[in-house]
Amino acid sequence: MSATKAKTAGAASSTESVADVSAKTFESSLSAVREGIEKATKGLETSQAKLKEGVEKAMKTSEDLLAFGQGNLEAFMKASQIYVAGFQDISKHVAASSKATVEDTVAFGKSLMGVKSVKEAVDLQTGFARSSIEKAVAESNKFADASMKLAENAVAPLAARITLAVETFGKAP
Repeated sequence: MSATKAKTAGAASSTESVADVSAKTFESSLSAVREGIEKATKGLETSQAKLKEGVEKAMKTSEDLLAFGQGNLEAFMKASQIYVAGFQDISKHVAASSKATVEDTVAFGKSLMGVKSVKEAVDLQTGFARSSIEKAVAESNKFADASMKLAENAVAPLAARITLAVETFGKAP
């Protein structure tokens, strides 16, 4: 019986070692699967964090661009208001100047009708012409100055936005 017992003990020992090897292999496989799942989970978490960061950055950029566009619109509206108000002032000045010129011409015409000699008419005409030219030159200078000032004032809000755009978007990333 001892030979049978030895065979049975050898078979049992062999079965135990197969069971041990199988258990170790299963544990090793299970451990590898767990490590893979952990790595995949960490990778997914990292990807999600990067995606979230990218989306937040894109949203911030969109908000910044929207705010900048709104600032541009406000600058354009301000420039338009300055231009319209300045143009109205210049138009009023031109109308007043034209009215004064017409009144001066009518007064000259009345004076011319009351002259008694040709010399008096020539002197009156010469004085009127000199006065008219001096007024025209003075009014032209005023008109040019007012136009330049209006252009500078109307362009100022837009120039400020252009400067801001260059400072903001001209930076190298």
